[in-house]
Amino acid sequence: MVSGFVARYRERTYAAALGPGSSEVVLFSEEAQEGFEPVSGYWRAVVGRASLDWLVLVRTVGAFGGEPCLVLDVSEENGEEGLHIAYTGHSGMKAEALGYWMVDHGAYEVVVPREEVVSLRIERIPVPLSPSRTEP
Repeated sequence: MVSGFVARYRERTYAAALGPGSSEVVLFSEEAQEGFEPVSGYWRAVVGRASLDWLVLVRTVGAFGGEPCLVLDVSEENGEEGLHIAYTGHSGMKAEALGYWMVDHGAYEVVVPREEVVSLRIERIPVPLSPSRTEP
């Protein structure tokens, strides 16, 4: 399952993370690149968001029990694949009725067999290259 930030920089695509400042992004590479520094088996570079061609958040979403969910992780137990999912609907009562547990106020998660999550798809959500004042 896919989850995380991806950025296009100097005609290459990289895994990315926001920060350390609101106008910066950390790019990650599995091989040495110009301007990248080695860190524990990979290379990284901090660049300005404005210098990127694009930045997106990639995530896997689906439905469980007829309600929307976000896939957080894949697990395997006793040879069975399960998905750790978060409820993205708007009713705590529905989430609890489906077996989700509350992990924080208004946040519900559960691990279910893979085949119980339907309509799996990958979303690409564009992230502005100029951070807003409300972003951390």
